[in-house]
Amino acid sequence: MKNTSGPITYNYAIPLKYHLVFWVLYYIFNTIRWGGYFDDYFYSAKSNLVSFFVSILFCYWHIYVLIPKYIVRKKIIPYIIWMIVSSVFFYFLKTGMMYVFIDKTIWPEAPEGQTAPSLNHFITVVLGELYVIAFVSAIKLTIDWISVKNQRDELQKLQLQTEIKYLRAQMQPHFFFNTLNSLYALTLKKSDNAPRVVVKLSEIMQYVLYEVQEPRIHLTREIRYINSYVNLEELRCGNIDLTLNIIGNIEEVKTPPLLFLPFIENCFKHGGHTEERMQIDLTFKSLPGDQSLHFLVKNTINPEDGSIKPKGGIGIKNVKRRLFLLYQNNFVLQTGIKKNHFVAYLKIPVKDN
Repeated sequence: MKNTSGPITYNYAIPLKYHLVFWVLYYIFNTIRWGGYFDDYFYSAKSNLVSFFVSILFCYWHIYVLIPKYIVRKKIIPYIIWMIVSSVFFYFLKTGMMYVFIDKTIWPEAPEGQTAPSLNHFITVVLGELYVIAFVSAIKLTIDWISVKNQRDELQKLQLQTEIKYLRAQMQPHFFFNTLNSLYALTLKKSDNAPRVVVKLSEIMQYVLYEVQEPRIHLTREIRYINSYVNLEELRCGNIDLTLNIIGNIEEVKTPPLLFLPFIENCFKHGGHTEERMQIDLTFKSLPGDQSLHFLVKNTINPEDGSIKPKGGIGIKNVKRRLFLLYQNNFVLQTGIKKNHFVAYLKIPVKDN
């Protein structure tokens, strides 16, 4: 990816070869067009050499000086004044070169020929130049607009990726803080499970710190990580009645890492100290036109626990923000309390991640 952290450039540098190709093709087209119109290709070729020399100067003066200095800065009156002055200058330059190098009759196309400048000749020449300038400027402005749009898109993409990485990084200290609290409680009790907790925590740290650097990981790896976390909580809380259902082929499914953990943490946070049945349903459905991953977690809670809120804590808020950045509005997230159970349901697309 290109570095888009610098200022956006409004003057995209077109390679020289494209300038040469454009003017050569335009010169050939103009020579054939006017040569066929007056039935004199040799004169058309000569006059167009002079004409294109002046047109190139005028065009580049316009797109590289007048537009950046006045149009971009919205200085319309100075731009109009400079266009009038430039038109007069390039008119006399072109007329003089035609007189010296091509023909003393500076306007042979006129009914009786013309050997001196006139208002009609000035208007005709300037309108022809303005036609070329408008055409070339439209091409240049279009290329600049596409360049700026691409830079803005890349900058926005980089900003989104940075925010997603920041949100994902927030989950790591949040998890470790909770786990270290559990380990501290076990050490106070001088529990024999404390060393095993340290080992499990080490395994999870390896996963979180080294294995989830990619934006998408295989769902099977995430499930193994969830199992390790559940095993860690079992060491802390004792026996947990856990049901894990996997329906469908998930071998090739990839998801953002650490996306489901806050919901699992929430189960243990509000129900891990009670006689409970915690149910986790993880389903992948591959249907025509609708490939999506369905995640459902449900656990019993203590109805007298006033700290339980359907919206969850900071971890779930973090997940909601990540989901929006990743999928915009193309996801479903529902959380709430139903019959003494905390239920969270998540549906995300998995096609073309």
